[in-house]
This record gives sequence, C-alpha cells and structure tokens, in this order.
Amino acid sequence: MRFASVLHDGQPHAVAIDDQTAIPLTDIAELGALTPNELLSDPPLDRGAAFPLSEATVRPLVPRPGKVICVGLNYKAHIEETHRDDSDYPVLFTKFATSLTGAYDPIVCPPESSAIDYEGELAVVIGARTRRVDATRALDAAAGYTVSNDVTMRDYQYKTHQWVQGKAWDASTPPGPALVTADEAGDPSALTLRTLVNGEVVQETTTDLMIFPVATLISVISEFATLEPGDVILTGTPAGVGFRREPQLLMGDGDVAVVDIDGIGRTENRFTA
Repeated sequence: MRFASVLHDGQPHAVAIDDQTAIPLTDIAELGALTPNELLSDPPLDRGAAFPLSEATVRPLVPRPGKVICVGLNYKAHIEETHRDDSDYPVLFTKFATSLTGAYDPIVCPPESSAIDYEGELAVVIGARTRRVDATRALDAAAGYTVSNDVTMRDYQYKTHQWVQGKAWDASTPPGPALVTADEAGDPSALTLRTLVNGEVVQETTTDLMIFPVATLISVISEFATLEPGDVILTGTPAGVGFRREPQLLMGDGDVAVVDIDGIGRTENRFTA
C-alpha cells in the first residue's frame, strides 16, 4: 500500500492512497509514531471521508519524526568525485524535523549560502521499535520507502569537519510524496534512482551499488540508538552532485530539482530566492 500525510480543507490527515483517491486513517492526522507496522498492515480506513488526491496538499511524509539520520558517501563513485577515502563504517549525520518540507513545496534559497546543491536519495521510514537488530532481520523494521532530496548548503557544510550546519537548514529536505510499504516496494537494493535539474538527468544509479545497504544501515544505527516508528533514514546520494561538477551546477532562483525512484515516487521542488 501507499500512505501519505496531507492537508485537506485545512485539516491534516494520514491517508492511504488508492489510485487517485485519498482515504483518511480514522483519527490519525499524520504518519509517524502513531502509524507503526502493525497499524499500516491493517489500517483503520474511513472510506466515507475519502476525497480526490488532487484536492490534497502533500506535507512532509513524516512531519514530526523523532530522528532523521542521514548517510554520506554511500556510493563508490560519489566517494571518488569527492576525493575522499573509503570507510568500513557508514558516515552518519542528522537533520531535524524542521529540516523537512513537502515533496512539491518550493525550497527557499538561504541568502547566507552561495553553494546550494541537490542530492537525490532513497529514504527509509521505520515502522517498528528496534534496537541492536541483526542485518539479517533489519528490513523487518522498515515501514516502507520513499524519495528525498538531501539539499545541502556546501559552503556551510565545509565550515567544519562536521556537516550538520550545511545539511539541516529549515524546510530544505523533501521526503515523499508517499510511503510505499515494504511488501509493495520489494527489494530496496533493486531500485533505479534519477535526479534531474531543469529537465536534465544529473544523477542516475541503481541502489544495489550502495556500499552499505538498507539492512546494514538499520542494523548499524540500531546499535547506538533505538529506532522508533516514524524515524527516517536517508541512505546516501550517488555521483553527480552539482558542487563536484566542472563547471559547478548549483541551485538558484527558478531552478527545479526532481528526484525519481522507479516504483517509489517522485519529488519536484522549485528553488526560490
């Protein structure tokens, strides 16, 4: 199944998506802590309150996650373009709930930054409380998968050895539009991801090229942090980021970034001054 967090007539709803119809989940305003795997497997659908999906405004998929944990340098070709060394442990950093925005929302270019970059990624939404899970069982913790763009202010990212100041800007990261449950999404290592800027393909990869696959990431993160329903993991971007191109391809007023993952969904965000 597919689920989303939306606004309809000014009211927030967690909805199941059936073709072009949004069916609210009874008394649940958004995806997150109140929508664990067991609920999503048999959702309380209020079919009498259904409305056309075209009438909804898509919110960040999980508007208030407890954790947003991101992975850097998870594709070999991206490591090579950044001239960094390989690591036998995932590079991890965090974002905040305020970092998120809707899958189709405009992204405001911060006046403080002159190096705004795109990073298309597969994201995982956690659906079960998980701690110290073995990689062989780790995918059982996933509620499903979605698309995101890890928009990065490169000049701020490289101010220090830590990345959070370049990665966690308010309303800059658009996960969504829908959560595709694990049973429908299939193998998260068998997906094709593309990023387009102004209609041109600038990133393209298959997720089997991840250095640390989804199961490994869930397992590693759960060693040090309890993962809870609604937590979000961004799994890393492939080669082709704008900052490492010659000439550089950085985002500015009027540019449009699209991230598309076959079978999962598509974000589309216009950057505005």
